[in-house]
Amino acid sequence: MRRRSFLGALPVAAAAAPAPLTLIRPKVLKPGDTVGLITPSTYVSDPDRLLLARRTIEYFGLKAKFGQAVGKRDGYLGGPIQDRVADIHRMFEDPEVNAIFCVRGGYGAAMLLDRLDYDLIRRHPKIFLGYSDITALHLGIHRKCGLVTFHGPVTLSRFTDFTQANFRKALFDARPIGKLTNPPESNTLRPRHFTRTMKGGKASGPLVGGNLSLICSTMGTPFEIETEGKILFIEDVDEQPYSMDRMLTHLRLAGKFNGIKGLVIGECADCVPRDFKPSFDSTFSLGEVLDNILGDLKVPVVTGLTIGHTDDQLTLPLGVAATLDADEASLTIDEPALTE
Repeated sequence: MRRRSFLGALPVAAAAAPAPLTLIRPKVLKPGDTVGLITPSTYVSDPDRLLLARRTIEYFGLKAKFGQAVGKRDGYLGGPIQDRVADIHRMFEDPEVNAIFCVRGGYGAAMLLDRLDYDLIRRHPKIFLGYSDITALHLGIHRKCGLVTFHGPVTLSRFTDFTQANFRKALFDARPIGKLTNPPESNTLRPRHFTRTMKGGKASGPLVGGNLSLICSTMGTPFEIETEGKILFIEDVDEQPYSMDRMLTHLRLAGKFNGIKGLVIGECADCVPRDFKPSFDSTFSLGEVLDNILGDLKVPVVTGLTIGHTDDQLTLPLGVAATLDADEASLTIDEPALTE
């Protein structure tokens, strides 16, 4: 799935830090539960794609309930702002709905942040799942509600066997998820998922993060990510190295790497010069960009975990305690993300 950035120059003013919220854990999923499906970002109007979304939910023994805005189209958006906001509110308030999954990402979720009723969401905690543009909603809900949400596949994701196994472990079991690593490699000489330890060591802290473009676009707003004392993960897709450089520099200048416990860079698919036409006569690779900006960090840093825009995808609970082992490229979720 591709998501164009739509981003220009961004402010770097830091928002005032709110008082810490008590972490709220939603209830575990069980067979027969109902999942609300929403399109808070880009539209999904193809009936075959919507059928695939329903079949995906039913494959996991769940029932699908589509939001009223699903199937609507307003330009590149999944319906007008008020319709997408209303779908989120209805799904959280609906007593028949046990979890809320996003059908896809794309663009447009950030438009909803200052229109959501966070008190309503806090009163009706449920599993909320998605990634990419959905990062905006994760940031808003976590900052305003303290609700544990899940950075993981959208309903139209590829759902490989690896993705399915991690999805089930994260959402259908109230015990701590435990150790998470990339899938086993059949060819260790030429691995499909290449990891690199930039700075070794172990560190623990609450897990936060998401899509780099969306993290940057919410800087200077009431929904800005809080990273101090946290394990931070970032990922992106289809961004040229200079663009990744710009966004990482933005985070550095905003102090978002100051005081972090550890850093994970997920797989950044197609983050290369576009169409093999570099933006500059001499360019950097993504790896060189990461070394240039992050090489002086004094905390564990690892790249290449299967987070974000990759068919083999981990499902990560946001806000709960985790341990990063950069030497073995693993994340361990140390505490429960769900309740029975």
